[in-house]
Amino acid sequence: MERFRYGEQEIRWLSGQDPILGRAIERHGRLQREVVPDLFTALARSIVSQQISDRAFRTVWGRIESRLGEVTPETVAAAEPETLRRCGISMRKAGYLQNGARAVLEEGLSAEALAGLSDSEAVDRLVALPGVGVWTAEMLLIFCLQRPDVVSFGDGAIRRGIRRLYGLESLTRKEFEVFRRRWSPYGTVASFYLWAVAHEAGSGEP
Repeated sequence: MERFRYGEQEIRWLSGQDPILGRAIERHGRLQREVVPDLFTALARSIVSQQISDRAFRTVWGRIESRLGEVTPETVAAAEPETLRRCGISMRKAGYLQNGARAVLEEGLSAEALAGLSDSEAVDRLVALPGVGVWTAEMLLIFCLQRPDVVSFGDGAIRRGIRRLYGLESLTRKEFEVFRRRWSPYGTVASFYLWAVAHEAGSGEP
């Protein structure tokens, strides 16, 4: 199991730049975040998991693996859409999976192909795929490509973490950008701790 790579350099920098975030980092300690280095696997898992619980995702993903033998661009592209649907996904999701598989096989989409692009360029390339929105693309930047400076405004838990940490009742996009710039170039690690803060006991929903 591969985990997102970060260390004392990022922690020291963020703590020095933002003492309030630094106290959250100290409180939670080192966080381990699993990554999926293969872009198609990460993309397929993201598509399948959309709008279903973690438990349901594990069930459906297990069925797809059992039916296909291995979830690869080749096996997904060759499968009948109905075969994928019978694993517990909609025909729309089946189409999204097969479009992603064809992008890998026919257009050369891969983590390596995205490596030379900026974050915004990589997001643009990913959202061109049916079924991939900006939030999904940003999560792929973090949990597949291991980009170091991603803080997603579209992530409700991140916004909740910011509001809880700084005692804010609301958060505008302009205010969010101030925080994001403060944490750059290690925004991804800041995101990990914002998620942790958002899910602290007693945090509740705003």
